[in-house]
Amino acid sequence: MDSFNWDLSDGATKLKKIMIIAGEASGDLHGARLARALRQKDADLFLFGIGGESLKAAGVRILVGAASLAVVGITEVVFKLASLRQGMRTAKQALHRLKPDLLILIDFPDFNLHLAAAAKKENIPILYYISPQIWAWRTRRVRKIGALVNHVAVILPFEEQFYRDHHVPVTFVGHPLLDAALPPAPAFRSMDPPEVFSIGLLPGSRDREVDSLLPVMLEAADELARRGRPVRFVISKAPTVADAAYRDIIARQALQAPCDLQTGPVSEIFTTCDLVVAASGTVTLEAAIAGVPMVIIYKVSNLSYLLARLLVKVNHIGLVNLISDEPVVTELVQDHATAGNIAAEVDRLISNPAGLERMRARLRGIRKKLGGPGASDRVAHIALKLIAKRERGQYAPF
Repeated sequence: MDSFNWDLSDGATKLKKIMIIAGEASGDLHGARLARALRQKDADLFLFGIGGESLKAAGVRILVGAASLAVVGITEVVFKLASLRQGMRTAKQALHRLKPDLLILIDFPDFNLHLAAAAKKENIPILYYISPQIWAWRTRRVRKIGALVNHVAVILPFEEQFYRDHHVPVTFVGHPLLDAALPPAPAFRSMDPPEVFSIGLLPGSRDREVDSLLPVMLEAADELARRGRPVRFVISKAPTVADAAYRDIIARQALQAPCDLQTGPVSEIFTTCDLVVAASGTVTLEAAIAGVPMVIIYKVSNLSYLLARLLVKVNHIGLVNLISDEPVVTELVQDHATAGNIAAEVDRLISNPAGLERMRARLRGIRKKLGGPGASDRVAHIALKLIAKRERGQYAPF
């Protein structure tokens, strides 16, 4: 089915056109900030592509909704294969018919690198924003990125040297999380324990993450309550997951501990909680920026985990630990992500206020390494510079 049937009689074809591809929730948010920064620099840009509600709200015309494409793990892609193929067909049709002046890819590597090859055949310059984690696994893909992409804008400090070592044009732009309305870096807190510890449960932004991680988080919550700890729990609900998914899991658990479902932004959790148990991902970096101590957990299918063990070349999975290159926070992965282990680690942390404060101090150091605000503006500058170079003929045909 040909799903690309826009009426472009509104003159959009005469404008400078940028296609943005963000296939996941975090990429949608960062892409939206970038879209606004681009429009501030050039109000006449025509922006279109793949994304979610955030990109749509930022004025980007959506070809395919990101929710139909997002996957977790290596083997889980099978369940979305038909949607991914249809999304790719639609994106290629748009590339061919609209001939954008620039293609901006945001993470989502397997899909985006395939689309990059199609864009190269159409002589369309490519900016890769938010590098796939090829420094962790499938390192050989750096050659493919170098062959296809005109510039890479990276958001983690150690990524820049990785690309320079492989002779790929790269700029460290800082982390776009710092462009959001974040609380100031936390000051020293009293080491006196509160009467009740408030603990956030952050099970991820995808259905399969919530199905896998929320039950074990709730079991750990009950275990802590049975130990007589003065605790209350707040579950962060992702906008990409239906309310019913959370409520069904909570109902099955028959919780003994006080527990609320928070439907607002995850930043509200950080301002009210003393500690969080979080799925590995961008949210752990958000917690670090907010100075909130954490325990990182993650589980995927056994086959995905086995393949990852064979392929992954880093010692940590948490961004906090990767940036620090040392274990700042505890990671409980796969068979270690049990209710008993989670409860024991949380118990250990809340029993040691001085240790919690040392963790907060180390998290403040991570925030400093991420650069200052302005990542979206810096990426927008690179994007428009690439378009200007193309207009001046400084890029030879691919």
